[in-house]
Amino acid sequence: MGRKESPKMQKKAVYLERLGSLLEEYSKIFCVLADNVGSNQMQKTRLSLRGDAIVLMGKNTMIRKVMKAHAAEKNPDLEKFLPYVKGNVGFIFTNRDLKDIRDRILANKVGAPAKAGSIAPCDVFVPAGGTGMDPSQTSFFQALNIATKINKGQVEIVNPVHLVKKGEKVGSSEATLLTKLNINPFSYGLVVLSVYDNGSVFTPEGLDITEDDLLKKFQSGLATITAFSLGASFPTAVAVPHVIMNGYKNVLSVALATGYSFPRADKLKELLSDPAKMAALAAAAAASSAAPAAAAAAPAKEEKKEEKKEEPEEEEDFGLDLFG
Repeated sequence: MGRKESPKMQKKAVYLERLGSLLEEYSKIFCVLADNVGSNQMQKTRLSLRGDAIVLMGKNTMIRKVMKAHAAEKNPDLEKFLPYVKGNVGFIFTNRDLKDIRDRILANKVGAPAKAGSIAPCDVFVPAGGTGMDPSQTSFFQALNIATKINKGQVEIVNPVHLVKKGEKVGSSEATLLTKLNINPFSYGLVVLSVYDNGSVFTPEGLDITEDDLLKKFQSGLATITAFSLGASFPTAVAVPHVIMNGYKNVLSVALATGYSFPRADKLKELLSDPAKMAALAAAAAASSAAPAAAAAAPAKEEKKEEKKEEPEEEEDFGLDLFG
């Protein structure tokens, strides 16, 4: 008879199979850092993503093993994701909109007190004002170089204090003070480290790039290429229209300066020789440019007129009520 697998080995086999099926089914993956995230908070995150995404935690060695096998057999692009499988991380699989899922992941944060020896994930400030602590504890504030005064029988902080800087270790005195003041300065939750999307791996900041941002970058690149092409006299597709227009302007200049002419140059010469037509053309151009500004200003003027009309009406009503 064959050797029966232990429950531990059976669980491991089930986990490996599940991870392989998730890699097969989903094309979008978040790698998230789970430091300082409790089981209750993790359960709430799972519930908020239910139906749209699946959260999977596990040992990095097992995850790497399955990913390497899947990359070798079916999806070589997964190799790009392997460097992120380190530390206390988990994975969230989805086929939905990445930005929406990212926002739902980050929304689930829990406030936490500052513990001595922990690294501050953000700057911590203590506001000025009453502390509720009796005057006998002023020495505690003096040890932290915090200016205080006694007001109405309690210690009052004179100015806001930058107690802990981001990235620094929280000292025991700072942690005790924050506890006494009932301040929970930190908030913890899953932190998105990287995103995998159909073979591409990028940082979560890439999800905030909009179509307008891409269009602006594209237009800026076109402008740069056009300027370079014109400056170097090197023809490109984006520079050709400018080259043609500049050439046309040069031909018109030559036609105006010499006796040479052609139909479009004749129209320009006729226009330049008649001041009345030039004035009419300039007036039309000015009117067309002023029209949008006038249209925008019209509603504002109407509102002011309505306000002015309402004032005398209110005075009349007031007078009737007063004298009956």
